Formats: sequence, structure tokens, C-alpha cells
Amino acid sequence: MKIYRHPLLAFLLVAAGLIINPATRAQEEATPKPVTPPTVEAISAAEKPAPPATVATATTEVETPATEAAPVAVETPAPEAVPAATAEAPTEAPAETTVASEDSLRRLDEPASEAIASESDETTGASVTETTPEEQATIKVSSKQRRRQHSNQIPFGNHTIAVGNKVFEAVSILGSTTVNGEVEGPAVSILGDTRVNGSTGREAVAVLGNVYVDGTVGGEVVAVFGDVTLGPKAVVKGDVVVVGGKIISDATAVVKGDRQEVSFFGDGDKLVGLKTWFKECLMWGRPLAFGRNLGWAWLVAGAVFSLYILLALLFPRAFEKCAETLEQRPGSSLLAVVLTVLITPVLIVLLVITGVGLLLIPFVAAGLFFAGIFGKAVMHAWLGRRITRYFGPGPMSHVAVATLIGSVLVLLLYTVPFLGFFVFKVLDVIGLGVVVYTIILSTRREKQKPVVAATAPASPLAAPFASLAAAAGADATTTETSVGAPLVPPPLAVAGASLPRAGFWIRLAATGIDAVLIGIVVGFTNTGAAYPALFAVYCVVLWALKGTTIGGIVCGLKIVRLDDRKVDWMVSVVRGLGGFLSLAVAGLGFLWVAFDDQKQSWHDKIAGTTIVQVPKGMSLL
Repeated sequence: MKIYRHPLLAFLLVAAGLIINPATRAQEEATPKPVTPPTVEAISAAEKPAPPATVATATTEVETPATEAAPVAVETPAPEAVPAATAEAPTEAPAETTVASEDSLRRLDEPASEAIASESDETTGASVTETTPEEQATIKVSSKQRRRQHSNQIPFGNHTIAVGNKVFEAVSILGSTTVNGEVEGPAVSILGDTRVNGSTGREAVAVLGNVYVDGTVGGEVVAVFGDVTLGPKAVVKGDVVVVGGKIISDATAVVKGDRQEVSFFGDGDKLVGLKTWFKECLMWGRPLAFGRNLGWAWLVAGAVFSLYILLALLFPRAFEKCAETLEQRPGSSLLAVVLTVLITPVLIVLLVITGVGLLLIPFVAAGLFFAGIFGKAVMHAWLGRRITRYFGPGPMSHVAVATLIGSVLVLLLYTVPFLGFFVFKVLDVIGLGVVVYTIILSTRREKQKPVVAATAPASPLAAPFASLAAAAGADATTTETSVGAPLVPPPLAVAGASLPRAGFWIRLAATGIDAVLIGIVVGFTNTGAAYPALFAVYCVVLWALKGTTIGGIVCGLKIVRLDDRKVDWMVSVVRGLGGFLSLAVAGLGFLWVAFDDQKQSWHDKIAGTTIVQVPKGMSLL
């Protein structure tokens, strides 16, 4: 066995063993163990700035115990290479030192290639995370600003887009929109003006307001019941449409589309009162208000209330009956109101389902409308009676005075915000129910008089028979007087005017049957426009021939004259023409039957007739 005594070779072998052995041992220990994520301490240590480079050698990447690292640090050869590297890149030393110090914190069991790849990935990821959040934050901020300026804002009131600002859209309700910046979408104002000094990507619209353009509009410019004014810098890429207004354009304004003016109801300046009413009355829940440009509303209210007073002068008894019904039976009246509101739509639906009943819907609607007007006037009278009852008997207690006082009270209530429309609707509904309930009560409580047979005139043979009987009694003889067949008196004549009078509902039922029959004929002949005339001719002919109609036969009704004479053609024609008058005056001529003591409508009073209910068994043909 040959022994080598070269000291330098032995020193190199020992040094190589000392270096390779710890690395191999560390690799063998790390192989079976799972890779664990870095701890908090390691992360915090990695984030700390690297210390100044004191030792930047390759041996620092593989740490050994303190006892073994000392020889390696002392015996490091190649002193010439260090100055050369330092001379070539003196400025790169701190960076290399930093990288080396960062690498020294990595796990020893990680391969060099993976360390380099992870290092590059971390560097790339760090660069991405530095730029991406800023860009995303910028996008989020801009989107939030846009949402704040158009989505999250309540559109009521005035809105102004300042110079340099950009929003998606600009909408104002009960206010004006002013665009000094940029709007990507439309700029809209409802009950306000729209002013564009900047630019809009789409339309510029004003409803019940004016539009002023001195910028760029990407779509159409529309003003409904307002004017459009185009300034010298105006550029409209679409059409300019004005409904109920006019276009005022500068000579240098550019309109790439068409210009259209639809004028009706006057110019936009004449609609200032309507716009003011929307702002001051409608949006405050009241029909009336005190202010400028609202005089027309007070004139309309005064005209309607004057009609109520006129009705009270014409039909005082009907007003008193309805007012007494509400005063004496308030609970039943309110119940009738509820039933009227609930039954009315059901009745209309049933008429629609039957098909034939469609012809009755206009009559039902007209009847409800006229009854509503009459009921509203009655409610004014009822309110006034709360005050006139303290005046005592006299002119001040008249129902027309009560209606006047009640109308003044209602006018004042109409000006209270959010209470005015409530009072308006409540009076309307209660008035209709009270009228209907009064009609029902009038048909029940007014019992008809019993049928009284007319006294037949005495027969001229009655006196001889009476004297003969007296003589026979005086003689007291047993001889029977031979008398022929007994005389039968003529049948008792019943006066038609003394029969029970027909009320409102039975008349309405008979009229409904006749209306359906005429409607069927009109439907087959396609003569709907002539329906009123055909209905009138049908009634006049049957009245003159039979004194009743088919509906009257079904309901047992007959038209008679008050003087018990026959209903001839002249009376039938006069009664038919009077029916148009009863319908023309708010339909009150037909409703008058419910309030009249004689159960006569207006056309009955004109023709001197009435409608009676014939006894059972009496033929109407």
C-alpha cells in the first residue's frame, strides 16, 4: 500500500469532504419530508432589507455548522479572482449581495433551477401586483363616480353636470337638467328645462319644459309642450321635434336631421299654467293651490261648483232626501258606499261575460257618471247643512244656500297638501253610494196605495126594482112575483192611473231588456251608429200600439195617461222626444223617478204619463 505524503493534496481532499458531507446529509434528511410553507418569521425576515455585504461568496449558500464553516472561510483560495470581479462591476456588488442574502433565506432542499424559476416568477408577480391594483382602483373609482352621479342619486330636483365631469346619463324629475360637462347617454327633464352647454351622446328631452342647446347632442332634441332654442354653438346630429311649441334657432346652429313642429293647445308659453299645476298641485296631492298661473284651475272649480248650486235650485227635494238619508242612516249609507264600490266592477265583468251585456255597459257607465255628479253636489249640500241648520227656517235654510256654503268649505280643503285629493275622492265615492241607497229606500218605504175600483154609475132599472121590492114587502103576500132572468151589472172599471206606480229599479230592468233586444238587431244589421234612433222608434211604436214594450211585458209594466185616456201616437212621440232631454241633462231625468213622489220621470211629466204595475192576470197584449 502506497502512502501519499503530499500535504496540499491531502488538504484539498479533507476540505472537499467537509463541504460535500453536510450537503449530502441535508439532502437525505429533506427528501422524505413534505414541503412546508414558509413561516411568518421567514416571510418577515425576507421582507427586511438585506444587511451590508460583508461576505459575498458561494459558500454562503450552503450553511454549515459553526465548527465546520471556520476552516472553509479561512482556506478559501483564488485571491486574484475577487479583485477582477470587483474591478469589472463595482456598482453591481450591492445588488448581488442583496440577491445573495435573499437566496440565503431559501430552503436548502430546493433545487437551484426551481429557485431561479420561483425567483423570476416572484419578480414578475411583484411587478404585476404593483401595477394592476392601481389600474383596477382607477377603474373602480371612475365607475363609482358614474354610479353616484346617475344611479344612486334621486332624480327629483335640479341636476347640473359640471365642466370636466362625465356621467352616463342625467335625469331630473320636477327639476331642470344642465349639462356643462359630458353625458354619455340622454339628458332628460320632466316638468323642467334641459340645457346642454357641453355634450350628450344621445337625446336631449324636456317634458312640459324647454330645451336649450349650445353644445353637441348626439341624438334627437325633443320638447313636449315646450320650445327648443338652438344657440350659435349648437350641433344636433339627429332631428329636432317640438310638440306644442316652437323652434328658435341661431343662424350658425347645425341640425343634421329634420326639424318638426307639432302645434296644438297653443304655444309652450300658454301651458305655463298647466306646468305650474303639476308642480304646485298634483305633486302635492291637492286639486287647488294659491299661486301665480293657477287662476284657470280656480275658474274650472268655480264652474263645476256653480253647476252643483244650479242642481240644488232645480231639484231641492232630491237633495234634501239624499242629505236626510246620510244624516239619519250614516252606517247603512257607508255600507251602501262599500257595496256600490265592490259590486260595480263585478257587474261590468258579468255584462262583458254575457256578450250581449256589452251593449249595456255604456248605459251603466253613463248612469254611474251622472249619479256621481249628483252625489258630489249632494255631499256639498250635506256639509253646508252642518252650518245652515243653525240659521232656523227661512231663505238661509234652503238647500241651495247649504250647497254654496259646502262648496266654499270644500274649496278650502282642496288647497291642503295631500288632503285635497283625499277629500275629493271621498266625497265622490260617498256621494254615489248615498244616491244609490236613497233610490233603494224610496222604492221600499213608499208603499203604493191599494187598488181602488171606480164606482160604477147607477143603472136606470135599479129604482123600479127597489120600489117593487118595497111594495112586495108591504103587501106581505105569499105570491111570488114572476121575474125574468136577473140583470148582471157591468164589470167594474179600474182606472189605470190608480194602479201601483213603477219604481226606478223595475223600470231600469225593463229598459235593459229592451236595450239588449235592440242591440241584437243592431249587431246583425251592422247599424251601430243608428242605435239611439232605432231604440227611440222601437219604444214610440210599441207605446202607441200596446202601451208597453217587450221589456215592459216581461216586468208587468204599462204606460198610462194621468187622465186615463188612451196613449195615442202624439203622446208616444212627445214622450220619446222627452226621453232625449232626460238623458241630455246629466241623465237626471231618468233618476228623477227615485225622488219624485208621483214616480214620474221628466219625459213622463212632459207627456202627462206614468208607468204602472199591472195586476197579475191582466193581459198587456
